[in-house]
Amino acid sequence: MIWNERSNSPVRYRVDQSETAPALFGTFALRLADGTTVECQPALQLLKDAAARFAPEVSESITTVPAEKVKKAVRLFANEKPSTYCTWVGLEQDNDAMQTNRAVCIFYALTGQYDQRGSNVLFATTPTSSITGRELLPKQKADLRLGREKHPLGPNADPGLVQAAEVYDAIITGQPYPIKAMVLFGTDPLLGHGDPLRGKAALEALNFYVHVDTIVNPSAMFADVILPAATCWEREALMPSFEMAEDTLNWAQLRPAVVKPLHESRSDTEIIFDLAKRLGLSEQFFNGDIDTALNYQLAPSGISVQQLKEHPVGMRSNARTRHKKHAETDANSGRHRGFDTPTGKIEIYSTTFASAGYPPLPKFEATDITSDQYPLTLTFFRDIHFCDEQHRNVPRLRRTIPDPKLEIHPSTANAQEIKDGDWIFLETATGRVKLKAKFNESLHPNVVTTVYGWWQACQELKLNGHDPFSENGANTNLLVPNTDVDPISASVAHRAQRCRITIG
Repeated sequence: MIWNERSNSPVRYRVDQSETAPALFGTFALRLADGTTVECQPALQLLKDAAARFAPEVSESITTVPAEKVKKAVRLFANEKPSTYCTWVGLEQDNDAMQTNRAVCIFYALTGQYDQRGSNVLFATTPTSSITGRELLPKQKADLRLGREKHPLGPNADPGLVQAAEVYDAIITGQPYPIKAMVLFGTDPLLGHGDPLRGKAALEALNFYVHVDTIVNPSAMFADVILPAATCWEREALMPSFEMAEDTLNWAQLRPAVVKPLHESRSDTEIIFDLAKRLGLSEQFFNGDIDTALNYQLAPSGISVQQLKEHPVGMRSNARTRHKKHAETDANSGRHRGFDTPTGKIEIYSTTFASAGYPPLPKFEATDITSDQYPLTLTFFRDIHFCDEQHRNVPRLRRTIPDPKLEIHPSTANAQEIKDGDWIFLETATGRVKLKAKFNESLHPNVVTTVYGWWQACQELKLNGHDPFSENGANTNLLVPNTDVDPISASVAHRAQRCRITIG
């Protein structure tokens, strides 16, 4: 509903409603069918009231970002168009990830930049058939997915992912149902997820555990069977779209293997298709024919596997990016398409969130972030020399960064008589690890940062590995509890753990 200022009354909203003058702000009395009166406000008024609680001078005391810089950033964003917001794990790995991202996205709605050229655009990708097989899973089984009741709008429901913490708990407690066996492909949850000690206990408790990988990483050490996976150079791989730019998202490529698989290694796809046969699922896996499966995936694009084999550099699909798709006219209704939301609008007030019992507007809960026991804030970053927890055994890369380091402001280190290069302990309420101090004057004095993924040795440089389960090691996920999560998305707070530094 909108409040029509021309008729001074509420009317039902339509996307192409031109004869109305919607009120953007204000408070309006509505008389209900039972004779009672309620006060209602437009979504923008609700957003304005919510934002007013955190004026720049107020947010400065919470975030430490100076009020003047906040004002300057807002003016820049509102006046210099277009602009683009690119993100991955910076805002997503926190316990308010969903609402924070919604707040950022609302900036684009307020400035009219959504799906505009040069701004945040929904680029056209090579059309493909889904290969997740979700249609094969009965709804009553999908509803049993771990964590779905706690996070009905989270990835448990769509696209169907389950958080590590939920798996660990089900294995160890048998609730809500037991998990007795597991097959993992190319992953290392004990280095990549929080609470690795509970993860270790869970893997040890499994009746049967198969690990498929190119190396024996810390998680693989607890497997009953380790299957050698082919590396990317030893296997064929289809990429229907390259998520880099508008002119690569509709580019498809079937990359051939550079060399034949060495020894007994096989591609993940071959292992999965053979496993499906053993489980009596051959029909659902195209009777074991991988090319048939790839052609099924590519069918909507009009491109075939044979064509891609004849053009190894790749081919472009006919998909073309259109801007402002919401303003196009729907051929069936004759009205504007609008957005893919229950109201057809960009929803500042999310009716989906409201229906699920979540705050419908971005909501920030101000908490006291000061702590005498843990006075610093820990965050993480990626180092270009390594891919996550891999490659620290490669001499050429490890020579540049031989040891795990904690970056810290010099004034913070000097207060504890820590010198640049000293070995120190980094602690949270969950655990502690041993890292080497590295001064970084660009950091805020209350913030420290490091890179996760340390465990490998480098024999050529005579550099030892790091025990991933010991406080004398450098597995920084020992510092992260899987219980500190976003209530909507269940994202684990890897980016803002309270911590302290100790010596010896």
